[in-house]
Parts: sequence; C-alpha cells; structure tokens
Amino acid sequence: MDLGLIELDLAAETSRDVIAVLGEKMLENGYVKNSYIDAVIEREKNLPTGLDLGNFSVAIPHTNAEHVISSHIAIAVLRRPVVFYSMINQTEKLQVDLVLLLAINDPEGQVCLLKKLMGIFQNKVLLQKIKAAKEKQEIVELLGTVAL
Repeated sequence: MDLGLIELDLAAETSRDVIAVLGEKMLENGYVKNSYIDAVIEREKNLPTGLDLGNFSVAIPHTNAEHVISSHIAIAVLRRPVVFYSMINQTEKLQVDLVLLLAINDPEGQVCLLKKLMGIFQNKVLLQKIKAAKEKQEIVELLGTVAL
C-alpha cells in the first residue's frame, strides 16, 4: 500500500471533495487516467457507495477499470464526517468517517477486493483502530490483509 495515498484527519466539506483529493493523489502517481475523478463522481451519483456499519459509516467510491492504469486504494480518515448516500437505500444520507477510494484495473479483482473489504468492515475493533490511527504506517499494518 502506498503511504502517499493515505490522508489522516482530512478536512473536507463534501463527498466530491474527498474523491477529488484522493483521486488527485492517484493521478499524480500515474495510477489512474485523467478521466478517473470525474468518472468516480458520476458513478457515485447513480450507484452510491456509503455503508452504515452501526457505530460509524464508510464509503468505497470507485469506477470502471477503463479509467485505471494500476490498482491501488487511497484512504481518508476524515476530520469531520461528510455525506455519502447509502448503497443499500440510495435516498439515505450517511455521515461517513472513513473513505476508501478504489482504483481497480481488473474487474474480477474488484469483486475479490470488495469481498475482503466487507470482511474488514465487519470487524468493528479493526475499524475503530483505523479511525484512531495517528500514523499512516498504522493503517498500512491494520489493512495488511488487503492485497491488490
């Protein structure tokens, strides 16, 4: 996992802001195409990615492989929650604390990664540790099981 793709205590006003900040990091590193950020924002409008996990919410915005050069995950632990819509009930607004922006260049790999992430999302203790992390390396170690 690339430490440069992790933002701790990110101050953002909207889901679009979070996607733009993380997407720009991926773009700067040559991991995604110029079309990636707009494609993620557009997809999020129609197929939202917020998940209510009980004690807090996460979002896993992503888009099609055609906008991705190499697979990576960018992570933002937010200073204050921002609104993402629920993937379960698309009219429900969720206050999201943790965003994992996915760039996956292999559609089959995306399904596998999403399964791994769902396993992580079920581990409330792990999620609290990620949310409380003070160093980027802590997040890398906590998410060590998530390989692309």
